[in-house]
Amino acid sequence: MRAYDLSPLYRATVGFDRMTDLLDRVMTQDTGGTTYPPYNIEKTAENAYRISIAVAGFTEDELSVEQRETELVIAARKDKDETQRTYLHRGIATRAFEKRFQLADHVRVTGASHSAGMLHIDLVREVPEALKPRRIAIESATPSAIEAQTVEA
Repeated sequence: MRAYDLSPLYRATVGFDRMTDLLDRVMTQDTGGTTYPPYNIEKTAENAYRISIAVAGFTEDELSVEQRETELVIAARKDKDETQRTYLHRGIATRAFEKRFQLADHVRVTGASHSAGMLHIDLVREVPEALKPRRIAIESATPSAIEAQTVEA
């Protein structure tokens, strides 16, 4: 993997610290990271998303979903099985995990559900009214108003 120096970005921009930190973090992450548990990210509407994570073997009590500012943290802690089991083949992994997702500005979690071994987390992007585009009315100048301004000058 190539190493990129992002220091020129820090010198030439103001207010983009979070974006450059995110780029720096992505570039320095190990590309052979864990793929457990498998997950999907889908766009369900114009401003709505869903993260689905395969969590077979976990109950709702063993799962936690937490939003910390712009980071979504999904964790699972498996309680110790009190009965000693002997597996002939163990293909279902139920080990503890923690998944982290970076969320864009104004994205918040609206709900989470657990069914059929899948954890579904619904997200929505809510852009504040102040940041939405607004239409500016254009007034037509009447000839008498223009003449009045000319006379005053």
